[in-house]
Amino acid sequence: MSKKNEIVHAGRILEITPDFTTVQIIVSSACSSCHAKGLCGMSEEEEKVIMLPTDPYATYNVGDQVQVCTKMTMGLKAVWISYVIPLAVLMILILSLSSVIKSEVYRALTAIGGVAVYYLFVWLFRNKLSNEFVFYIR
Repeated sequence: MSKKNEIVHAGRILEITPDFTTVQIIVSSACSSCHAKGLCGMSEEEEKVIMLPTDPYATYNVGDQVQVCTKMTMGLKAVWISYVIPLAVLMILILSLSSVIKSEVYRALTAIGGVAVYYLFVWLFRNKLSNEFVFYIR
């Protein structure tokens, strides 16, 4: 697979079990690679720990530097689930309830409640979603 179709992060293996390999990755914003990041204080780096299915044929050891990859389509799918669909739910509810509910406060609370119900469904189906979002070590 070509690199432009993947999202790649450098990581370090923290733990290897028969089921999962735990990898620590550093997620950085565009500012963190800037040469002046120490002067402006706007850089953002965050360490995240993810668990990947262990490849039984892999020869990795704890402490090895690896690349954690996923398909670009998985990143786009995550953006849709996390941001685009909730925004659409919010806007549809606000616009459609404007003729039914006259109070703006109740309209806003109902729309926010609709988004909360959407996120509840995402949380309830988190196991199914976690099976669809697959990371692998290269």
